[in-house]
Amino acid sequence: MTSSLLRGGCAALALIAATPALAAEALTNADLADLVRAQAAQIATLKARLDKLEGHNAAMAAAQSAPAPTPAPQMAQREAAPPLKVSPFAPQIVPPGPADIDVAQARAIAANEVGLKTEWGAGLPVFRSADGVFTYKPRGRILVDVSSTGGSKYQGRNTTTTGMRALRLGLEGGVGPHFFYQFETDFSENEVDIVTAFMGWRNKISNKIDYDVRVGHLFNDRSFEGSTGSDSTPFLERSTVSTAIIPQRGFYGIGIMGRMFGPNWHASVAVTGDRVDGEQATNDSRTVSARAHWNPIKTDTSLLHVGLWGFDEALSSAATTLTRNTVIGGRFNGAVRVSTGELLGGRSTTGYGVELGGYTGGLWVMGEAGQRIARLDAGRPDFKSKAWSVSTGLFLTGELPPYNPRLGSFGQPKVLDPVLSGGTGAIELTARYENLDYTDLILGGDGWAATLGVNWYLNSFTRFQLNGIQWHTDNRSGAYTGSDDGQTVSARVGVTF
Repeated sequence: MTSSLLRGGCAALALIAATPALAAEALTNADLADLVRAQAAQIATLKARLDKLEGHNAAMAAAQSAPAPTPAPQMAQREAAPPLKVSPFAPQIVPPGPADIDVAQARAIAANEVGLKTEWGAGLPVFRSADGVFTYKPRGRILVDVSSTGGSKYQGRNTTTTGMRALRLGLEGGVGPHFFYQFETDFSENEVDIVTAFMGWRNKISNKIDYDVRVGHLFNDRSFEGSTGSDSTPFLERSTVSTAIIPQRGFYGIGIMGRMFGPNWHASVAVTGDRVDGEQATNDSRTVSARAHWNPIKTDTSLLHVGLWGFDEALSSAATTLTRNTVIGGRFNGAVRVSTGELLGGRSTTGYGVELGGYTGGLWVMGEAGQRIARLDAGRPDFKSKAWSVSTGLFLTGELPPYNPRLGSFGQPKVLDPVLSGGTGAIELTARYENLDYTDLILGGDGWAATLGVNWYLNSFTRFQLNGIQWHTDNRSGAYTGSDDGQTVSARVGVTF
């Protein structure tokens, strides 16, 4: 291409050189002017083509001499993207683990995962696979208590004791957005107990409603404090509504539970047998239970809670003894209890209760009441147990109460200024009055307790608790009969992973 341009240029120059002779012989002045203009235009066109060609050649030479850029691998590009932030169900509680998130959160996490990922949450890490399909988190709970009682007219009640309220190890996780599991074993009080142990499936019904189904060894969904884990209760022990108005098998049973969740409500239904006990010589007791809660008022700083629950159980032939001795002054003084007296020949029981409370700012209030009806054999009349409680708390350090609107229970608080980061932690003052009545039986007793407490949360998973309890019992049977009063001071150090 360059040589052709050069040849054209030479021809043009030759033509220019010959122009005077031609003009002298044959051309007029007008013809000569037209020819000069045509030659000038041709020369300008040739010069523009030469300039363009030289620029193109220079660019090609520069490109060939420069090193080729190394494209970033796809994985590195994805890792540079900011991690997805999955919102908890409420900003004032510790974000839920793999077994407690909903299907939308599980899908969002899986869609953003790149490479093996580890996140440190409340004490222990959450592991996720490279494709976001597999999720795993260790679980643990250590609750150490000390309790001292005085003021009773019975010296056998004036004791100082220590104990492990909980010493648990476990795990939870998920496979894909739908399947999840959880398992925990408790080693406290010189025994090894399987507590929570289930697998489940979750999905959405609509944009606003989702559900899950769990199968295994399940924790009751019953009453406000009864549905709150022992690591999240605002007092060292749950109220008498939770500890007395309860199925005969206790807090756990093997079976199936379905739960449905809406924007400001949840409902659950469960059918369970006995808890894990290794006894298969007789039929299990059968328990059907249900609970629902609703938040008719729900803002960023305030909330109203309304709840209803109930259960019905058909007792096994091996579970007809319904004798109850319920703690009233703390878990670790076994002598301070309210007793039914000996109660044999139970056939079935039905229990139910109501919940009403809420919070505004750092102040929360919760009231509960419940009744249990025990049906006895041999034509004897039914026996009714009654309990109620009112409790309150106030966070002095700016935190909102750790209310979980998805479950209608308390969780672990998200501390604004943790001690381990140089802050003051969270400080909560608490108070409660509770009452228990077994006097429907001839030998049944009654009692009440008033508690003042303070909780200091060093961070979201470590806390100190102190409870002072003024209690009263009036038993008609057992070693400590008649009216009796005393004071119990209890303290706890708790760590939840």
